Amino acid sequence: MPMTLDVRGKFCPIPVMETAKAIAQVNVGDTIEVLATDPAADPDIKAWAKRMGHEVVSSEKLPDGTLRIVVKRLK
Repeated sequence: MPMTLDVRGKFCPIPVMETAKAIAQVNVGDTIEVLATDPAADPDIKAWAKRMGHEVVSSEKLPDGTLRIVVKRLK
């Protein structure tokens, strides 16, 4: 069961900062699901993941407008 991080209603840089904290709580190879409403969260989290050596497995916009970003911890 992937860990879910709900940062809906929070704005840059909170979603990225919370994602960085949460990734440390899962094992290498596991994923976290980030739920966000800030449009900047998608490019911000992708850039952060690339810089930190993690992988964005998927990124989608749900029908209610929520962004669902799945990040895999690689190291």
